[in-house]
Amino acid sequence: MRSLLPVSAAVLLFLTGTVPALADDGDGADRTFTIEDPRITESSGLAASRIHPGVYWTHNDSDDGPYVYAVDSRTGKTVATITMEGVGEPRDVEAISLGPDGNLYVGDIGDNLDGSWDHVWIYRFPEPKRLADATVRATQFDVTYADGARNAEALMVHPVTGRVYIASKNEDGGGLYEGPQKLTTGGNNVFRRVGEVPWVTDGAFSPDGGDLVLRSYFSTRGYTFENGRLGDDHAVSVPLQGQSESVTYTADGSAMMFGSEGERSEVVRVEVEGGSGDRRTTPSGGGGGTSSGDGGDDGGPTKSTATGGAVAVVVIVLALLAAKRRRG
Repeated sequence: MRSLLPVSAAVLLFLTGTVPALADDGDGADRTFTIEDPRITESSGLAASRIHPGVYWTHNDSDDGPYVYAVDSRTGKTVATITMEGVGEPRDVEAISLGPDGNLYVGDIGDNLDGSWDHVWIYRFPEPKRLADATVRATQFDVTYADGARNAEALMVHPVTGRVYIASKNEDGGGLYEGPQKLTTGGNNVFRRVGEVPWVTDGAFSPDGGDLVLRSYFSTRGYTFENGRLGDDHAVSVPLQGQSESVTYTADGSAMMFGSEGERSEVVRVEVEGGSGDRRTTPSGGGGGTSSGDGGDDGGPTKSTATGGAVAVVVIVLALLAAKRRRG
C-alpha cells in the first residue's frame, strides 16, 4: 500500500495535542523508535525477533525486491538486510510473521485491484542466527482462496500450532482465512474463510496464541482465539499515526508495537495491561492513544473524542480519494 496520508499524523497530533510517551525497559530495547534506514519508506509489516532481543523484522511494500530488514529498536538502525533467493519477483509484500518453527513467513498477498490475481505467495526462511547482511534461500508457497481471489495485508502464524492465517482487506469488512495444517510446495495451498473481520491492514497473535489483534487504518480490535476460531472481541487503544500499517507483540508479550509507512516512520510501543493475562492495551505513559471502539467493555464510552471522530472522517475521505486515484 502506497503512503496515502503524509500529513494526517501531524493534523491528528495538532488537534489532539497528545503524543505517546516512551517506555524504557533498561537497555532501551522494545521502546518507541524511528526507523532510520532511508531504504525503508513503506514499512508494511513487523515481526519481533525471538533470538535477537529488541530486533524487529520489516519490509517495504511493493517495488522494492526480495528484501527483509532487521531493525534494532534501541537505535532504529538496520542491523541486517536479508535477500531472498529461490522465489519469483515479489509483487505486493504486505506482512511478515515469525512461526514457532523459527521461520519467518513473508506474505506477498496484496492485491490493490481487489482480486485480479488468481494466486498470491508466501515466502518462508529460517530466522538468521547471526545478524549480518546475507542471501538466503527461501521456500515459495502458492496460495489461493476457496471463495475466490481477494486483497489482503495481514498474515499471522499461530505461535503454538504453526498454522498460517490471512485476513482479507475490504472496506465493507473482510474475512479471516485459515491455511492448511501444513503448507506444501508444488501445488496450491487453499485458504478457507473461518470468520468475519473488519477492514484489516495487519494482525498479530499474542505469544501464547490466545489472543489475535487485527488493525485497520482507524481502529484495532482484539479477539480471544481458541481452536482456530475468533471469540469475544474488545477495543484496543492505539497510537495516532499517519498510516496505520503494522502491528506485532513484543517477544515477551508485555506490549504491542504499532508501525506506519513513510520515511523515518515511527514504531510506537503500547503497553499490554496485565501482561500475558488481560491483553487490553494502553499507550506507554498513559497518553497519546485513541480508542479503537465506540463502546467500552463495560458498555460505556471509550476514550475517543469528537475531534478525533471528525478527523477520522476527513482521513477516511482522503484515503478513499487517494485509493481511487491510484486505481485510475
